Amino acid sequence: MAKQRVAVEFGMGTSLRREDYTKAAVSALKDALWHNSLTMAQAFGFPKKAMLVDVEVAVQEPDKVDLSALKDVLPYGTHTFKAVHGGLDIAKPDGGKTVIANAAVVVSFDMKAAS
Repeated sequence: MAKQRVAVEFGMGTSLRREDYTKAAVSALKDALWHNSLTMAQAFGFPKKAMLVDVEVAVQEPDKVDLSALKDVLPYGTHTFKAVHGGLDIAKPDGGKTVIANAAVVVSFDMKAAS
């Protein structure tokens, strides 16, 4: 079997007031998922639990993202999560910052290689 990518989705999320990197990451993941209704499992004849979902979120302070909070967003499949440096922190005129996260969601299946 070979892991074959079948879809990639992108999203953006923010934490406007609380400077919460996890909230922004969860929002970015939801943004990526909620804009689509992928039926990849059905199209390839797999059960939904066979989906391999790799999630990467980018924020300015990746160590402040609680990756376990992202698990609750995905309804099925096997998941991997990674937080990396990216996104944006936007300074506010009166102090503090707005946190912006970006998310990439890659959906794959283990498929038999074509002969």
